[in-house]
Amino acid sequence: MISRLGLLFALLASFFASPGAAQSFPEAAPDRHQPGTRKNVLFIISDDLHAKLGCYGDPLVKTPNIDRLAARGARFSNAYCQFPLCGPSRNSLLTGMYPNSTGIVRNAQIFRHSVPEAISLPQAFRLDGYFAAKVGKLYHYNVPKSVGTAGHGDPTSWELQSNPAGVDRVVEEDETTSLVPGSFGGTLSWFASPRADELHTDGMIAEDANWILKRCAERNDRPFFLAVGFYRPHTPYTSPQEYFKPYPLGKMPVVQGWQEDQQDVPPMALTMKRKIQDDMTEQQRKEVRQAYYASISFMDAQLGKVLKKLDETGLADSTYIVFTSDHGYAMGEHGMWQKLTLFEDSAQVPLIIAGPGINPGTVVGEPVGLIDVFPTLMDLTDVPSPKTLQGQSLRKLMDDPTSQGRGYALTQLYRPGNAKKLVDGYSIRTPQYRYNLWNDGEAGHELYDHQADPGEITNLADRGEMKEVVAELRSQLRAAVKATYPANGQRPAVEAMNYSPNMTEKAKQQYPSR
Repeated sequence: MISRLGLLFALLASFFASPGAAQSFPEAAPDRHQPGTRKNVLFIISDDLHAKLGCYGDPLVKTPNIDRLAARGARFSNAYCQFPLCGPSRNSLLTGMYPNSTGIVRNAQIFRHSVPEAISLPQAFRLDGYFAAKVGKLYHYNVPKSVGTAGHGDPTSWELQSNPAGVDRVVEEDETTSLVPGSFGGTLSWFASPRADELHTDGMIAEDANWILKRCAERNDRPFFLAVGFYRPHTPYTSPQEYFKPYPLGKMPVVQGWQEDQQDVPPMALTMKRKIQDDMTEQQRKEVRQAYYASISFMDAQLGKVLKKLDETGLADSTYIVFTSDHGYAMGEHGMWQKLTLFEDSAQVPLIIAGPGINPGTVVGEPVGLIDVFPTLMDLTDVPSPKTLQGQSLRKLMDDPTSQGRGYALTQLYRPGNAKKLVDGYSIRTPQYRYNLWNDGEAGHELYDHQADPGEITNLADRGEMKEVVAELRSQLRAAVKATYPANGQRPAVEAMNYSPNMTEKAKQQYPSR
């Protein structure tokens, strides 16, 4: 039987050796792809990871490898997703287009159905002669059921794909505690596994990524774009037992006062999963937070293995490293769990960029978005940019954190309204404020002053003294939203809206969550 790594070797060799593998791409100028003349990209994305990490000031979570990566590059302290749901966010990030331009506002949609002419981030590198490979989750997957498959992957984006499945997918479901028996994805599920790192999916992802890095270093005849998509800390929060030890249950914080916190916000601000809070005991809330933190530390350890291999192969000096997440994640803040809100907990993501010419320890406070990653990598590597990109390059901000960028980040989502109509919610995050507008104000609005209220506890939107601030932010938000649409002002239509077979009929009539 051919081993998993043996199969990868055969595939990798064929892509490097076969002239036909690149026949559909334009021939590059000879001097652009001489060994050592182009910079590589190692793009790493975690799943459902909020920005409450060690390097972001969280005193509890243990993320030594993410922290070290931040110390060797630029950390963006105010980075935000464009849609706090996996599919829309990842499609936006990987096309460099806002959800209103991709047409992707639900998990089941695929951007090739709505904007087939779009050039994805890895595809842009392929078109410029790079070897593009991915391990794990980059586009949307139905986690955990789709782990081990290509999910909603885009074949045009990659020359080589690896989709391992570990014991967390094929063995441990029956051992996992879940709030909804038999469900392990959309609900909260957790398990302290007795099995080793390398037997779990993220451990296998790190192993496969390291194998590819080693082969790229040995051949050194093409620059590479390697994307590594870790599944943790996405639920089920499964990781080896040792990662639970730094987080004793007795020291796990539980959010208090969330009932009062909800009183001054419009109903649309609260996610459909708000009932989770009512259904959980305080003991379960502690166990969930413990398991979520353990999953973060487990993922961090696998990240550390990949970064170590990059250093060992001598590739670090010629490689840009990006680390981020698809969206934030709530752990009881505002009485909310998981994602699908416009609060800071759900919208903020970690974003770190390190590599040649980036000053170690740089901290950028300007609000930025995942929409900006694509143009930034084009700028850093001198790869031609698709004309469809809607973000900004962050290179200037990394060179001089005191410089000014776009000045805001925009996040959006939808809620079920009356007569099965969807209500839109938009949020603009400036250096000082977050302003949320529901159905252009018909369903309410929110204003939070992050200088005085970083936890977004007090909604100032209807206070008289904030009237001018609200008016200014509302005008700025409307202009920003208008710029997210294609030139014709219409979001692309998508014919197929497929849903997971385990979703209830009631859920199908509402806005779906993963």
